[in-house]
Amino acid sequence: MTRAQTCHPLDPLTAAEISVAVATVRAAGATPEVRDGMRFVEVVLLEPVKHVVALADAYFFPPFQPSLLPRTKGGPVIPTKLPPRRARLVVYSKRSNETSIWIVELSEVRATTRGGHHRGKVISSEVVPNVQPPMDAVEYAECEAVVKDFPPFREAMKKRGIDDMDLVMVDPWCAGYHSDSDAPSRRLAKPLIFCRTESDCPMENGYARPVEGIHVLVDMQNMVVIEFEDRKLIPLPPADPLRNYTSGETRGGVDRSDIKPLQIIQPEGPSFRVSGHFIEWQKWNFRIGFTPREGLVIYSVAYVDDGRGRRPVAHRLSFVEMVVPYGDPNDPHYRKNAFDAGEDGLGKNAHSLKKGCDCLGYIKYFDAHFTNFTGGVETIENCVCLHEEDHGILWKHQDWRTGLAEVRRSRRLSVSFVCTVANYEYGFFWHFYQDGKIEAEVKLTGILSLGALPPGETRKYGTTIAPGLYAPVHQHFFVARMDMAVDCRPGETFNQVVEVNVKIEEPGKDNVHNNAFYAEEELLRSELQAMRDCNPLSARHWIIRNTRTVNRSGQLTGYKLMPGSNCLPLAGSEAKFLRRAAFLKHNVWVTPYARDEMYPGGEFPNQNPRVGEGLATWVKQNRSLEETDIVLWYVFGVTHIPRLEDWPVMPVDRIGFMLMPYGFFNSSPAVDVPPSASDLDLKETVVAAKPIQNELLAKL
Repeated sequence: MTRAQTCHPLDPLTAAEISVAVATVRAAGATPEVRDGMRFVEVVLLEPVKHVVALADAYFFPPFQPSLLPRTKGGPVIPTKLPPRRARLVVYSKRSNETSIWIVELSEVRATTRGGHHRGKVISSEVVPNVQPPMDAVEYAECEAVVKDFPPFREAMKKRGIDDMDLVMVDPWCAGYHSDSDAPSRRLAKPLIFCRTESDCPMENGYARPVEGIHVLVDMQNMVVIEFEDRKLIPLPPADPLRNYTSGETRGGVDRSDIKPLQIIQPEGPSFRVSGHFIEWQKWNFRIGFTPREGLVIYSVAYVDDGRGRRPVAHRLSFVEMVVPYGDPNDPHYRKNAFDAGEDGLGKNAHSLKKGCDCLGYIKYFDAHFTNFTGGVETIENCVCLHEEDHGILWKHQDWRTGLAEVRRSRRLSVSFVCTVANYEYGFFWHFYQDGKIEAEVKLTGILSLGALPPGETRKYGTTIAPGLYAPVHQHFFVARMDMAVDCRPGETFNQVVEVNVKIEEPGKDNVHNNAFYAEEELLRSELQAMRDCNPLSARHWIIRNTRTVNRSGQLTGYKLMPGSNCLPLAGSEAKFLRRAAFLKHNVWVTPYARDEMYPGGEFPNQNPRVGEGLATWVKQNRSLEETDIVLWYVFGVTHIPRLEDWPVMPVDRIGFMLMPYGFFNSSPAVDVPPSASDLDLKETVVAAKPIQNELLAKL
């Protein structure tokens, strides 16, 4: 069989494919002016329908499993090739302030190396009215230069004792939507201003000196300051001697010297196998992808169950949005409610782990390719980290009669990336365990976004951390979108979601000792019924079940969503940011799969004037969930009341959730994990001690 391409249908676009897509769209521009005004916000793979993925996995790429396809009379029809891959482009016109979406079919991509020719075909193009696409790093740099060059701004900084503009940091923030003046008819940014103390120290913590009282509004289309006002002269905070965090510049100027090296070695190599973007490890297999908006994407998650073959768990897992609302009603903090995925892009802000990696052991890295604003291709090398971790005890039991013990250490496979959005860092992790669990984890670190205080003042909406400095209270919310496929082959729609609550039995003849409690299940039959919140008091959790597959006890097989710590927005119901983030009002949403329902706040949350666009609007259709292709949306967050110990750099905070097998297996899949060498040594010691224990038993 011949292949239409060498890439799997779900592989991220290659650098060559991005170049072809950009060249194809640019060539379609009507005039030189139109072509010159094109700015390429996003170029990503247009993911194919699930049937194409099944064909690829059956006959063209690992896992080479024809059973993925539904049975047909007369046997399967085996294709000779797969359809060409397609790219989806979000293009912003600097000339007209319009946003358009283009679909380009890619073929013979290798031709781009011959004289710049491209082999792409425009399938469709559409102007999307009344939206603004995400901001780009090029725009941010231009905005900073424009503000620092603006004479009234320079004069305002001079009043605060700053003449050297090299000390000034301008962080452009999207305007959000607070009133009609923020409408997307203009592309706007409202920067936050900070000022370093030393111009010859590139690693100085400039966020330690916020500049307040200055209002700046920038037209990002024409790159000009359109509003400026020096509203209040608040003195710059004095230079905090504890502001820096680089080696040798911390408290006392001396780093710890009593920590010994810790080395993680795998002399026989890793236990995982990698073929392109296909991963196999400890009965798990899946594919990884990467997008500018979401960052890491996990596809086609399945577990190879002895006797039952490759069993699907999920078609697609990713973090699709995050929102950071601040709780200070004062200017400028009330408008700090960043949509870091939809307004900036988690993937586009990812780190190259060449510059510092938190992974240890044998590591497999994956690069990520993006377009820049002008259409060039940029590569983040070593963007995604794949490695194994020791994770303590997997299971253990010691028989007190014999003294014999069995113990197994847990190992997990972690896939991760880290991104920086202005002052904060976020690490996104998917952990796969030997007992069939999948854990989603977000690690939060970086630097607090601070405010300046006039002398002698305090602020109840934050924590004073140094003279003239306070850290406002705020929350971080993340949205995981999980296109589930529990025991479902592509095309099968046999999943449902059940909510489980623990109930206390009423006193009476069934509970004479007043100790009884039980788990009560409720099927979530429709979208409006499935808008749910966490409740630790009833140990609430949710099970995604297959309606047609049973385990040896006759129960339906499933996977359980087990919440971690969580919260809901602490803002009032009329808070402006909730117009765009109505999806934060509940922790759990469930929808039937629809290809264009990807982002909970809509595709373009930047300056979005439409109330409740996205998830909160989709569920009003109240579609049936009793047996369908389930998409589970989990919203989880943390409320951050800053501490002095969070300064000058915040130690990692962790939040997340777990997907756990629930009747999926007939017994524990962790039983066959072999003991480690240290476990065997321990066993010999225990056996040697057996005569002593027998003597004690005899005395008893």
